[in-house]
Amino acid sequence: MSNTVFDKDFVENLLPQKFPFVMVDKMYSYTENSLVSGLRIQNDNIFFHNGNFVESGLIEHMAQSVALHTGYQFFLKQEPAPTGYIGSIKDVEIRKLPKLNDEIQTTVTILQEFGGITLVDVATKLNGVEIAKGQMKTVLAK
Repeated sequence: MSNTVFDKDFVENLLPQKFPFVMVDKMYSYTENSLVSGLRIQNDNIFFHNGNFVESGLIEHMAQSVALHTGYQFFLKQEPAPTGYIGSIKDVEIRKLPKLNDEIQTTVTILQEFGGITLVDVATKLNGVEIAKGQMKTVLAK
């Protein structure tokens, strides 16, 4: 497992999304079965409205955290990362919306991976307190 914090520029190169649609700006750790990502909420974020980082932004952040895990996997193999899609989202609970300058951290846990389909648990914390969680299934484009 890597303990290096990877910054915004490195992370952006691993994601298919580009500015202003990038919702992850840090990678704290990576293992074959997990990843911890981060995002500082800024006022120029397209999901920042009326003082809050809104629900759709949190869900996009969670999805991009999953994409980052895949992107980094391919980076380690020195292969280009494939494009992925959200196949399904379920059991999403959002307890609190982050505010300006809040730093959220998201843990992705791979539950199953088979034939380009990945099932993950995703949990987002703010100051160590879980504010959102859910389960996602992602599919790699063929």
